[in-house]
Amino acid sequence: MIHAEDVPRLLRGTPGTPLGWSEHQAAFATTTQVTSLLDELDAAGVTGRGGAAFPTARKARLVRSQRGHHKSVIVNAMEGEPASHKDALLLSTNPHLVLDGAEILATIIGARRVVVCVARNDNRVVAHVNRAIHERTRRRLRGIEFELQTPPWRYVAGEESALVHWLNDHESLPQYRPQRPDVLQVNGHPVLVDNAETCANVGLVARFGAPWYRALGTERQPGTTLVSVTGAVERPTVIEVALGTPLRTVLSLAGADPAPRAMLLGGYGGSWIPGERVDLNYDNESLASIGASVGAGVLCVLGRDGCGVVETERVVRWMANESARQCGPCAFGLPAMGEDLAQLSAATRDAKLAHERLIERGAAIIGRGACHHPDGVVRLVRSALDVFADDVAAHARREPCAAAQTKRHFLSVPRLEQEHELVWE
Repeated sequence: MIHAEDVPRLLRGTPGTPLGWSEHQAAFATTTQVTSLLDELDAAGVTGRGGAAFPTARKARLVRSQRGHHKSVIVNAMEGEPASHKDALLLSTNPHLVLDGAEILATIIGARRVVVCVARNDNRVVAHVNRAIHERTRRRLRGIEFELQTPPWRYVAGEESALVHWLNDHESLPQYRPQRPDVLQVNGHPVLVDNAETCANVGLVARFGAPWYRALGTERQPGTTLVSVTGAVERPTVIEVALGTPLRTVLSLAGADPAPRAMLLGGYGGSWIPGERVDLNYDNESLASIGASVGAGVLCVLGRDGCGVVETERVVRWMANESARQCGPCAFGLPAMGEDLAQLSAATRDAKLAHERLIERGAAIIGRGACHHPDGVVRLVRSALDVFADDVAAHARREPCAAAQTKRHFLSVPRLEQEHELVWE
């Protein structure tokens, strides 16, 4: 049973008015003594909230085993997903909880430094983090050193190897990583990279212990998670729910259309699922049955008057533009898929051929990129062709679809790639 005092865990406080150090200490008063932080993380079953859901304790052990006295913890709060706002809300509510977790991870792996990375275009969040770091620094003569870095916002900038590349060379380029897990390095020294929400969960486990943490969620995915809900909603929002909560409840809590046409789960490299699957639980084990996952904690709701083909085309063209263009799948394959979707969504005379080419291109691209960016786009397209098969068939026959009259867009997609200005459509 979920008790009222147990939720929210991560979002205690008022968004936009972050808790100061003293308020944070009072709100998250320690209730248990943890003897071994790493063992406690293992017992709690904390997994990454950035998309991969990798066990946090396992990653920490890997980095701890590396030699060196200049290790670092990198807090990834870049939030490259256009539909995601959870890290920004978390850092605007409880920044010290994120820093707590990062400091604990630094202690576990033997690191001296914590680097918090926030996209430079979000001045408000940058200010909140900067203030929290100064508060902690003033209260300590020695200990973990905190540092704020502000890379430019891009989709690929949030990929952990691209973020490390930027810290090394000021270029947001993903690195080829044939084997995972592996250990990334900044200036030749091992680093542990974790999402901001993951760090916050580490902070909770250290204060309240593994049994408390596992009281919510599922056996395989314990705890709560933040969900950015956009699309057919009263207004875009971020909510905190226990993992395993029915999707129907998630939609209700977010003020979303209770009977949507479809839902995009996991972000813009995620999967569409039919609207009638609202009784599925929001956790990876349940969603895997239909080829979806929680991913980056993004849920985009498509209304009944929307067209999944049109929405997917808009996302794919933007994702192609956001790629690092380091290899053939990104440089040539993704733009070609975007063009095929444009032909299909416009119901041109070549729409049927474009549909066939999409299937062929997906098979040629999957698994062949230097990073997983093209794989995510292929996953998105394949799920769209499946979930919106009726729309695809109508477009191929050059017939109007559900969105032909309203021309309404449900997904927010930036149409300019600039550091200092983002224009949305």
